[in-house]
Parts: sequence; C-alpha cells; structure tokens
Amino acid sequence: MRLPRSLANTDTAFLVALALLVALGLIFLSSASAPLAFERFHSRSYYLRHQVFSGVLPGIVAFLVCARVRPRILQRFAIPLLGVSCFLLVLVLIPGLGVAYGRTRNWLALGPLAFQPVEIAKLGLILSLAVWASVQRPAWFHIRSWSFGLAPFLVVLGVVVGLIALQPDVGSMAIVVAIAIAIAFAAGTPWLHLAALVATGAVLLGSLIAAAPYRLARLTAFLHPELDPKGISYQVNQALLAVGSGGIFGEGLGHSRQKFSFLPEVISDSIFAIIAEELGFVFSLALLALIAYVIWRVLRNAMDATDEFDRLVLVGIAAWWGAQSTVNIGAMVGMLPLTGLPLPFVSYGGTSMVVALAAAGIVVNLSRNRSG
Repeated sequence: MRLPRSLANTDTAFLVALALLVALGLIFLSSASAPLAFERFHSRSYYLRHQVFSGVLPGIVAFLVCARVRPRILQRFAIPLLGVSCFLLVLVLIPGLGVAYGRTRNWLALGPLAFQPVEIAKLGLILSLAVWASVQRPAWFHIRSWSFGLAPFLVVLGVVVGLIALQPDVGSMAIVVAIAIAIAFAAGTPWLHLAALVATGAVLLGSLIAAAPYRLARLTAFLHPELDPKGISYQVNQALLAVGSGGIFGEGLGHSRQKFSFLPEVISDSIFAIIAEELGFVFSLALLALIAYVIWRVLRNAMDATDEFDRLVLVGIAAWWGAQSTVNIGAMVGMLPLTGLPLPFVSYGGTSMVVALAAAGIVVNLSRNRSG
C-alpha cells in the first residue's frame, strides 16, 4: 500500500525533535516570563498565552501550508516574497509606522497588527538566492561567473542588508550575511569570490559598529565585562551570573532569581541564561544537543536532496537557525557580543515563531524530495 504524499518519505525524526523543542520553549517561557507578566499585566501567564495565540498557533497553520505547497510554487513566489519583505522594511523606516525598541526601529505597526519584517526577509532571501543560484539560466549565466553570477547575487543581498542596516539591526544583518555565504558556498561559488563576500560582510559589520558609540561599547563590554558592571556590561554580567548559578543541575524549574528584574530581556535574547540557571549545565547541554539535532536533520535532508533548489533552500534554513542559535547562546555564556537576537523556537516573539515554523514546513516539504 502506497502512503499519501503528505506522509511518504517525511522526516519524522525532524518533526518529533521540532515538536519537542517548541514544547520545551513554551515551558521555559512560562517560567521565565511569570514575574515580568505579573508586574506588567497582573497575570503570570500573559506572555505564554500571547506566544501560543500569536506565535505557535498561526505558526502551525503556516507550517501546514508550507508543508503542502509544491516546490515549483515556492520558486515562483520567492522573488515576490522578497520584494514584499523589502517593501515592509522600507515602511519600518517611516515615522508612525515603524516602532522603535531601544535604538533599533525594527517593528512595523499596521493597525492592531505589529510584526518584524526582518524575519520575513530572512526567509524571502533564502528562497530568492536559492532560485537565483539553481533555476536554469541562459548559457552565459553561472554562479561561478562574477559579472553574471555573483555580482547580481551581491546586489540582491546588498539591498536587504542596506535596509536592515538603516534600522539599524546589526544582529539580523549578520545573520542575513551568514545565510548568503552558506548558500553561495553550497552553490559552488569559487573560493576567491567567497573570500570577497566574507570580507565585504566583515567590513560592513565593522563599519556599523565603529559608526555608533553604543555598538562599540557593546564590543568593549564583551572584551572587558568588568569595566562597566552597572552600565553597558550589566546584561553580560547578569547573564554570566545566572549561568554560573545554575551549576550542574540548576536551581529547579521556576526558581530563577535573575528573572526577578535583575537580568534584562529574560523572555527574548536572555532566556537561555534563565534556562541554565534553573535547570543547570546538564539540561542546557541537552537543549543544545536538541537544537543541533534539528539543524543536523535539515542539513542531512540537504545532502540527500535530488533537486538543486531544494538543497540550497535547506542549506539556507540550516545556516539561519544555526547562526542565530550560536549568536544568542554565545552571548549568554560570554563568548560573543550581545546582539538582541532571539533563540529560534524558544524565545518570546510571534513573528519569529511564525516564520520559523513556516520554514520548518518548507523543510518537511522538501525532505520528501530526497534520495533514500
């Protein structure tokens, strides 16, 4: 008996690991957000409920839709999706529509709807670059060519990076560059061109850091967290204190001290520090292994893919989740500077959850089109 296409050759290991990661994320968020939710809304479950109804549930719908759409339709709508996301990134810069949190204007408010266009742009860029590097072109086009291959590739990337830099969101810009480098590498770009791409990205990031004193201060805080413990180094030091306090087995779920208004951003970019404090080194290592396994399943499907577009999309998604997880967790353990990026599938954020689950649906979709 033949299984229906919706079940045949589906990567069930990826599905189970992803479901476990999302469920654990909700448990961690429930614990980390309770004091802040009670302080602001007199309801300990406010952020948990908001994450479920504005992130997980619509994300499941997006997952199911993307898991059923044929790959050729994904190719057809890749460029329009990138165009729409770039238009939304422009709207973010318009006063009255764009909403600033701290020094970064990266939210778009359209009536009662507020979301982050940069998350949509990440997925749009992955699909568009995969189309550009894989779909059949005239004989004179090849990704190995500078004038007709990599140069247009860089133009597309430059538009997206430029719009993100205007917000300015250095963390998201770094993730977008990492995605592009991964796809270019997987597409067979020559090493010299890759080196030029990496160097360009490094120069852009360095220029943005040098152009703003607060970004340079963050870098200084990363290198010397002891210099300003009550100022720019405060979040770094409190995160390290939370991680260190957890020890081997943690203080126990719900027993964090840092979440009581000591550690900033406990529900978003600092949530891993709360997890480490409450559940300790052993469980934190297990969580890292689960995240790594989810990303590995995506890469495994990429290696087995029989279609070039499928392979490049899967590589891009793996690079996105891998780079963002590395930057988020690296900042919490003092190995990388703070950037304000959420931990995929774990941190609070409706837009990031919906788009990440949509990408997961694409992974399930494309995993059916693989050898073996």
